[in-house]
Amino acid sequence: MLAAMPPTPPPPPEPGEARIRDRGDACPGALRLHPADDGRLARLRLPGGRLTVRQIEVLALVAETLGDGRISITSRGNAELRGLGDGCGAELAGLLAGAGLLPSPTHERVRNIVASPASGLDGLGYADVQLWARALDTALCAEPRAASLSGRFLFLLDDGRGDVAGLGGDVSLVAGEGGTVLLWLGARVFRLAADDAVRAALTAALAFLDAAETAGNGAWRPRELPEGHVPDWAGALARAGIPAEPVPVPPLPESPPPAPGPLGEHALHVLAPLGRLTAAQLRALPPAGEIRLTPWRGAVVTTDPARLPELESYGLITRPDAPGAGVTACTGRPGCAKSLADVRADALAAPPGPLPVHFSGCARRCGHPYGAWTGVLATGDDTYLVDGAPTPRTSLTAAVAAARALPTHTR
Repeated sequence: MLAAMPPTPPPPPEPGEARIRDRGDACPGALRLHPADDGRLARLRLPGGRLTVRQIEVLALVAETLGDGRISITSRGNAELRGLGDGCGAELAGLLAGAGLLPSPTHERVRNIVASPASGLDGLGYADVQLWARALDTALCAEPRAASLSGRFLFLLDDGRGDVAGLGGDVSLVAGEGGTVLLWLGARVFRLAADDAVRAALTAALAFLDAAETAGNGAWRPRELPEGHVPDWAGALARAGIPAEPVPVPPLPESPPPAPGPLGEHALHVLAPLGRLTAAQLRALPPAGEIRLTPWRGAVVTTDPARLPELESYGLITRPDAPGAGVTACTGRPGCAKSLADVRADALAAPPGPLPVHFSGCARRCGHPYGAWTGVLATGDDTYLVDGAPTPRTSLTAAVAAARALPTHTR
């Protein structure tokens, strides 16, 4: 008997036709918990992925006492807690607020800021955009209108190396030479002074809200606005007193994520197996200072690279050729009712390869990477599509090994 195929998602709007959003964004947060088959889920926005030692301890404690003992790292470098009980919301909020992880209850879901994780640590890049991330977070939380942004609206801050510029941001800042920055707003690009970068990013987000209100289609992101409702980016920047020069759209800077291992002389990069850390693994990361969770489901740690063998002993991925490097998966069964398979169990057997590979339990493909990647999609308990090719579970390892050598998915 043929395996049941996943439901076909609705077709995207035709070119020039805007998506109609007839409800508010239902993205989970730290206060809005999402019901799942394995309990409730909380998503904590971490601008720049940053966690202090104190916050790490609180997050590990929360995972152990209120959740399933693990912390998931999202493709935006945020943290998720799963397996939460129905009545834990007030206790969870109190613990997070006490650790500085919930600075604004009204803005907690809009603090989506991805910044180059190694910025300021390895001598690369034109600016320390981690400092911009903190300043932008403060500015967002201080602006009442910013609370109306969707939980999916994304700010990208790239220090010029090109590691995060291509991750699909709505407002992107790319640092350049001589104290300049390029502000990317879809098909419009402006050059401005780096000192104005944070103000310009917030101004652009508010200009989108103006356009979305006028359009009336409930757009969550600029790409969903109908024709004729492009935000007045230039006018908004001018009214804010920010000198901004429109420039022809250049190629986006692009570089691969840092490989697991040392980052300069004072930091290192490790990956979490399938994007999930145990509380013990999280606690093992920093002897002092901070860590930065990454969009590649790992962490940049400010520590002596000589600690790599110690961290490997905790089951963390510290080498690019280690088992599990570049392998991610959605929640799958039993945690997600929509999943058609226990994709996390099957992903553990994924062979190494140069391309990232993502296992998805249904056609939504939650949490897939950007750029070139190999897609493994469950169509039933024992069948998959590997980059679109029907594959029985018994042949999955060989099919994934072959597919990881040939990039077919880009976004």
